[in-house]
Amino acid sequence: MKTIYWLEELDRNSLAVAGGKGANLGEMVNSGFPVPPAFVVSSGAYFEFIKAAGLEPLIRGEVAVDVQDTAKLQKASARIKQAIVEARMPKETRSEIIRAYNKLCGTELIPSMKDELKVAVRSSATAEDLPEASFAGQQATFTNVSGADGVVKAVQDCWASLFEARAIYYRVQNGFDHMRVGLCAIVQKMVDSEKSGILFTVNPITEDADAIVVEAVFGLGEAIVSGTVTPDSYIVDKKSLAIRDKDIAKQDIMIVRAPNGGDETVGVPEEMREVQKITDEDIVALAEIGRKIEEHYAAPQDIEWAIEAGKRYIVQSRAITTLGKKKKEVKAMAASDGKALLRGMGASPGVASGPVKIIRDSSEIDLVKKGDVLVAKMTSPDYVPAMKRAAAIVTDAGGMTCHAAIVSRELGVPSIVGTKEATTVLKDGQIITVDAKRGIVYDGEVAIEGAAKAGEAQQAAVAAAPAHIVTGTKIYVNVADPERAETVAMKDCDGVGLLRAEFMIAGLGVHPKKLVKEHREQEFIDAVANGLRTVCSAFYPRPVIYRATDFKTNEYRNLEGGAEFEPQEENPMIGYRGCLRYVKDPDVFRMELRAIKKVREEFGMKNLWLMIPFVRTLHELRVCKQLTEEEGLPRTYDFKFGIMCEVPSTVILAEEFCEIGIDFMSIGSNDLTQLTLGVDRDSALVAEDFDERDPSILKSVKAVIEGCHKHGVRVGICGQAPSVYPEFAEALVEYGIDSISVNPDVIDVTRRIVASAEMKALLKKARSA
Repeated sequence: MKTIYWLEELDRNSLAVAGGKGANLGEMVNSGFPVPPAFVVSSGAYFEFIKAAGLEPLIRGEVAVDVQDTAKLQKASARIKQAIVEARMPKETRSEIIRAYNKLCGTELIPSMKDELKVAVRSSATAEDLPEASFAGQQATFTNVSGADGVVKAVQDCWASLFEARAIYYRVQNGFDHMRVGLCAIVQKMVDSEKSGILFTVNPITEDADAIVVEAVFGLGEAIVSGTVTPDSYIVDKKSLAIRDKDIAKQDIMIVRAPNGGDETVGVPEEMREVQKITDEDIVALAEIGRKIEEHYAAPQDIEWAIEAGKRYIVQSRAITTLGKKKKEVKAMAASDGKALLRGMGASPGVASGPVKIIRDSSEIDLVKKGDVLVAKMTSPDYVPAMKRAAAIVTDAGGMTCHAAIVSRELGVPSIVGTKEATTVLKDGQIITVDAKRGIVYDGEVAIEGAAKAGEAQQAAVAAAPAHIVTGTKIYVNVADPERAETVAMKDCDGVGLLRAEFMIAGLGVHPKKLVKEHREQEFIDAVANGLRTVCSAFYPRPVIYRATDFKTNEYRNLEGGAEFEPQEENPMIGYRGCLRYVKDPDVFRMELRAIKKVREEFGMKNLWLMIPFVRTLHELRVCKQLTEEEGLPRTYDFKFGIMCEVPSTVILAEEFCEIGIDFMSIGSNDLTQLTLGVDRDSALVAEDFDERDPSILKSVKAVIEGCHKHGVRVGICGQAPSVYPEFAEALVEYGIDSISVNPDVIDVTRRIVASAEMKALLKKARSA
């Protein structure tokens, strides 16, 4: 039996001797990733210790307890841990650990006190960090440990932590034999983290495989996992490594290394509390490392990182185990009319109702009964038995990588974290509805509109649907009628690339300016909001891009009162329309913005974005953007603001439009083709010359994509050409288009064409390499 393994001796196949964390760290070190130096006390040393101390009979007797009885489980755990901690470690094992620690400190002899390294001693179970099982926080980690005696004690404490109550419970629930799971201990040079965090190579909430999520705090990363602080969250495009979004969180406290060993919590200096935690350069560099680790393992990864003196380290990487998990009570919910009590981050999607049970600490977890909504400041691994009984979980603190978020996703329990005041606003026994899709807690048991019907329809759609085809290019759908949204949402699409305003407004039958004149603005706002709400609810959490009104004067005149407000024009197609209307007369646009704000804030549907049509000049966009901000809708990490590219001037000045500040640009191929070629697409005399495949159009599209990507702006296209002309789709893929939005009837054929185009592009690249 070998007691000590250095990371350089290990790889991903070393699970049996080094545990999941140890094997992964060894694999990464030998693959060139920046991992702090460490050695592993092997599982063999643990098993030898248990055997030498004669502890197996006691352990087997104690773990036979009913794990659902929390009090008995806690007592059994305490007896096992006490026996392990008090047992004598074999002399040779102790000596080998000390020799390895001395070597880590840079000497074969006993290091002086000043040369004694601070180390982290981390548990690494032989059944943890597997693709099918995450042992999130089940065993202990000890940080800022120093001295030979301190390291030996920490290793033995790690062994004892294999029998924490939460760990016993977890192994029973996942069918692991207690005596066959070994506990290794990783002794690793402590990174004195100035900044640290978590990185997911797939967004764990939306399961977007094209997004890398980086979370960051000042100090040690334990503050994230414990939920003590809410971290910054950055979203990075996996392909381009462009930063898509930033959510900067205020941080009042941080965990740091204490002068005399161990950790301590201190205040963050006032001037640093609301600043971005790491630089854009660090965000991109970490994302690139994460992408490489995912490529190496060929699986999505959950990665812990730290920065010390400007150097980036990877402390741990493991497979994300929560993707594709079945969620409890996930219903197709049309947003509720119920009273919203709290808002937070939807950490584990789903909807559930039940009575509130507020838990102050782990000693109270027996109070949570099946069907209760567990409410706490933050959960810890000791809460797991109660979390499994809960219908939903709501916490005051935490982000998407805190304990409550990770475990609730794994259990499939709807969860909202970071509400700030759940434990003070909610009362024991109060009935609430937790909508973890949208991050809203409602008062009472909220009716779910059409839930059963939607569920049945979805099952039928899934049963009849063809096998899912994966494409790197997002396939969006165009939607005009909100009443069809629920049906269309069941199709294999990634969101709504174009939600037309005209259908909703035409349904009123009255010209919007007539409503303004008669002080009936709220009728317009409510009508548009209800239509938006219906579509956003059906597609949630997929994005819905609302194109603001683009009525032409001849179309608006047909509405009641239209003749009073609309001029006669010889050529409405290039007349008083689109963005120009908002600049000349912003009243109607302001009402649209208020409807959008209502849907996002009152109904909690943050998947609603805004797109401005027919933008001709930079001045128009500046004015329009200012109006949007004045109405309380600035660009944020979850509110995207973009424009249509339909006019040649937008092609020519694509980069200048990006510099004003937009998140995306959507090419309107119909108008762009018409205006570039000077062809009236409605005229039978020249219709044969209308062709999106014309070299001038292809050159324009390519220029827009290249120009926008220089500024991190995504580019899509709305139109049928990609589904009609495979060669046009191939050109778009070659140019790097980010999304294609088509009508519902051609979603599947478009995805097949795009998938084929992507495969051809890859093959072409491989052959030319």
